[in-house]
Amino acid sequence: MYIELKSGYSDNGPAWIGLVTFSRTMRTIYFNNKAFGKKRGIGSNFYDIETGNEYWVSGVKKNGEDRHWAGNGKILIDKKVIDDYLKITGDERLDKSKFEITEIKETRDKKDFVEIENQIYE
Repeated sequence: MYIELKSGYSDNGPAWIGLVTFSRTMRTIYFNNKAFGKKRGIGSNFYDIETGNEYWVSGVKKNGEDRHWAGNGKILIDKKVIDDYLKITGDERLDKSKFEITEIKETRDKKDFVEIENQIYE
């Protein structure tokens, strides 16, 4: 998935490509030690349940143009997904001007986030 921070950045926020996991209902995404709740919006479609920061989350694009056309900046890509990403895009190698290879953290226990979400709704 492609994940981009929108709060405070418009279309130039930090961005990542990596594996996510979904809740049973598909309304919460877990990524990089964060939990994102679904929201409706034009500039963002998820929010960090701990900070409220807004994010854009989508599948990666076959043409490799994941960033908004008006945005810029390197995308951090998890080293574990590079081969899969290249298969999707049909590229032979990563464009080093667009990507920086990183290691994305495993998400902590989902139970931690359930407690946070329950506090929000109490």
